[in-house]
Parts: sequence; structure tokens; C-alpha cells
Amino acid sequence: MQKIQNFINGKLVAPVSGSYIDNYNPAEGKVYSLIPDSDEQDVKNAVDAAKSAFPIWSKMPVDERSKILQKIADLIDENLDRLAMAESVDNGKPVALAKAVDIPRSSSNMRFFATAILHFSSEAHKMDNVAINYTNREPIGVAGCISPWNLPLYLFTWKIAPALAAGNCVVAKPSEITPMTAYLFSELCINAGLPKGVLNIIHGLGAKAGQAIIEHQDIPLISFTGGTATGKHIAATAAPMFKKLSLELGGKNPNIIFADCDFDQALKTSVLSSFSNQGQICLCGSRILVERSIYTKFVDAFVAKVKALKIGDPLDGLTKIGAIVSEDHMKKILSYIELAKKEGGQIITGGKQVQMEERCTNGYFIEPTVITGLGHDCRINQEEIFGPVVTIMPFDKQEEAIEYANGTAYGLSTTVWTENLKRAHNIANELKSGIVWINCWMVRDLRTPFGGMKQSGVGREGGNEALRFFTETKNVCIKL
Repeated sequence: MQKIQNFINGKLVAPVSGSYIDNYNPAEGKVYSLIPDSDEQDVKNAVDAAKSAFPIWSKMPVDERSKILQKIADLIDENLDRLAMAESVDNGKPVALAKAVDIPRSSSNMRFFATAILHFSSEAHKMDNVAINYTNREPIGVAGCISPWNLPLYLFTWKIAPALAAGNCVVAKPSEITPMTAYLFSELCINAGLPKGVLNIIHGLGAKAGQAIIEHQDIPLISFTGGTATGKHIAATAAPMFKKLSLELGGKNPNIIFADCDFDQALKTSVLSSFSNQGQICLCGSRILVERSIYTKFVDAFVAKVKALKIGDPLDGLTKIGAIVSEDHMKKILSYIELAKKEGGQIITGGKQVQMEERCTNGYFIEPTVITGLGHDCRINQEEIFGPVVTIMPFDKQEEAIEYANGTAYGLSTTVWTENLKRAHNIANELKSGIVWINCWMVRDLRTPFGGMKQSGVGREGGNEALRFFTETKNVCIKL
């Protein structure tokens, strides 16, 4: 059985303890590889390597850093099929999705920040004839980057690319549930000639390896994507140490559909935004709000399209709904479906675990589930489920839709469907969301700020926002 290795100081190494964790293929429900059960000693070794590499990497000419990162992007593209297959096996997502979205976006992340750093600029401010101020933005040191399991390589590179481009060294921890592509990524870094110690990848449990990263006194900044509860714990640990924090957390995203929408486009995209990656994307629209005059028409058409989605083996190119990432997460999702029934919801399609055949007999599959008949303030419409489960609710007035949309502790993204331009601008101003999509979903320009309000996070990622986070700002004032 394959043993994944840590990547420390330019080498693939076993964990110091010699202990490993089982890694499951969720489509089969079977252990297929072993993950290092890393601890504080592994993290210490990684930090020591990063600190040793920092003087060289941070002072390396920007164009040379850029070339190395672009070489890594090229190697991701060259290994598209291998990485997509690994992502599908490790995560349970359809291989077609990994090949079309996850892996291409990973190379785009690396390439974008490799070139963005070439154009990263600062400001100068002249005070009449008194003095001139200019701003320097300098790499900070060792960055701690902790990424989630839902988009493993996609979000792993989203964090490390700006950190490395800005001149920092990195100690990164991918999710212990989906470590395989990060492990393969270490091999690509070796082949690309990334200097030893610049990137270090530690595998293991959040409570052990992750905790050691956020507690380490020589890691001055933490970038984390994951659940809100974990984000609160990280903030409680890191804030008293005065670490810089970027926390991209949960969402309970509304999808608002007005009667004047392009119905066919809204319908098609809403199915995608509800169930892409089995609903395991922080940006999925799990609360669909439909203007009452088209409510019945939309529900009927939506359910018909959902029933037509193929649930199957992730390695089948026709599969649209693959496996849930783990047995524990599957049980959590099913418990919420039972809660929906207790709260008075009607399961109008789905709602059950799917028993597959052949190699997927023991896999973790759930039918895409649509629920109606619930109020906007019930637990199902307030708590993040993070699975193939959506609710549909009617509304009568725009003000009511805004109230429902804003009526949770989260504020990550909102999608609005309307052909009324004035309404689109007005409602975008009223929504408490870090991202508002009008007549689209998941249209991403990597230059734009990404992040949420309220309990959906702290700070912004993307573009210059990310490069600013991974640098320290210094003002220099020179008297004329």
C-alpha cells in the first residue's frame, strides 16, 4: 500500500514518529493509501528548513522566482490526466470535473501569481516641498497555509502561490482527508527546481499537525480555508500571538430568482450551483429563493433536471454526482435530511443514501436532495450542510428576498437572477455578501478580491489583496 510522504527541505521524507493514518477512497469505502501522522517535530523540521531558505528565496530576483513558479504551472498542465485521476480517487468527485476545473485552475493559480508579482507596485506620496513618502512591501518570512478537502489542489495552490510569489517560504498542510494531489505536487516542485526549504508540505491531522503550525512562534501569518468552528479556534490561538490571519470560512449562500429572469439560464445554472462537486463547495447556493409568481414552475422544472443527474462511479465520464468525501461527512448530511423532515420540510426528490454496484458497492453516495416547505429561520436554512442538499422557498417582494438572504450568520456569496439592471445594482448594494453574482455563478477573475462577511471569514484573497496579505508594509519618509 502506498505511503504518502512529507515534503521537507526539498526531500520526500517519512514522519518522525513513523506513524500513519488510513486514507480512504470514498467511492469504494476502502483504505487505499497511508498518510503521515505528523506532529510538532515534523512541523519544527519544516519551519527550520523554511527559515534557512528564506534569505535566499526572498532576495532572489522577482523574475527568477516567477520563472520557477511558471515551470510548476507547466508541469501541472503536463500531468493533467494523472492529477485529475488522483483527485477523483482521493476526493470522490467526478474525474471529468477534476479534469475540467480543479487541475486547470491549479495551474492558473500558480501562473497568475507568478506573473502578478512582476507587476506588484507600491505608492509614493509627496508632501509639497517638505518630504516624500514611499511604501515598501516586503516578504514576511514563513507562512502557514492550511487548505481544505473539497477542492484539494485548487485551493492548496490558491494559498501557496501568492505566498511564494511574494518571497515567503511556506509550511503547508493539506487536508488529511484528501492529501494525494498535494503529495504529487511535491514531486512537481522537485522537478521544477524549486530551491529546497522554500515549500514544505506536512500531512496529518488538524488537531496535531495543524495545531503545531498555528502555534509555532516562527510562523507569523496563517492562511486557512475551512469550517467556521475551526476558524474560530485558529483565531483564538493565533490572535494573542499577533499573527496575521486570513480565514476563508463557511457559507449558507442564497440564490435569488426573480420572475423577470432568463428562466432557462437561471434553471440550468441553479442546478450546477446547487450540486456541483456534490454540493461540497463553499460557494454552492444551498438556499434557493424564488419569486412566488414562478415558484411552482421553477420547482417542477428544477426537480425534473435534478432527477436526470447521473449518480455514479466518479471514474465514469458521464457521472455528474460522485461520492461524498468521507463516511463521517455522509452521515452528517443524512442527519440534516432527517432534521429537515422533523422541521416540517417535504423531500420532493432525493433524500437517501444510494447503494451502488460493482466497485462502488461500499462507497459514500447520496441522492441530490431538494426540500420545500421550510421557513427561512429553521436550522436547515441557517446551518451549513455542505452536501447535495438545497431548499427552495418562495418570496413576494424584493425586500423579503433581501431579508431572507441576509438572515444567516454567513455572508460569503449570493447569486441574483433578474433582467432588471436597476434592481440588480440595488439588491447588490443591500446584500451582506463578499461576492454577488448577477445572472451567473462561479465566474471568477483571479484579480478580484475573494472572501466573506460575518462568520464567512476575515480578510480577502485573490489579486493584490493576496500579495498584500503575504507582505509587510513599510513606509519610508525622506525629508526634502
